[in-house]
Amino acid sequence: MIDVFVYVVVLNLAVQYLPAVISETFTLSLLTAALLKVTLEVVLLLKGAVLARLRGATTRRVKATSALLLWVVAAGSKLVVLWLIDIVFGGAVSLGGFLPVTLLIIVLLVSRAAVRRLLYGTTVPN
Repeated sequence: MIDVFVYVVVLNLAVQYLPAVISETFTLSLLTAALLKVTLEVVLLLKGAVLARLRGATTRRVKATSALLLWVVAAGSKLVVLWLIDIVFGGAVSLGGFLPVTLLIIVLLVSRAAVRRLLYGTTVPN
């Protein structure tokens, strides 16, 4: 729940300072934050699985395939986020294009980590 509140704050700051990021109401920004939370958790699980595969790779082919898959997940996740926001909220919410959503996601993840560290110290629960 704390992550959603952090996401709402970051999202509303983005709405205020980035013209490409639009949310018509606070309720929509809260729902957008919840959707981002679920989506980013799935993406982080996928990235973790791909990274584990990359670290455990013993051949060049598996390493190259895993590295390519990691890039696809990293870049593709931004497109999935944009697509989901468009499908669920239509024109009422816009996260801009690929670059604004990438910046937004980075800030969301960094903010989430900072708040978790502040609340829980060095051990961060999932």
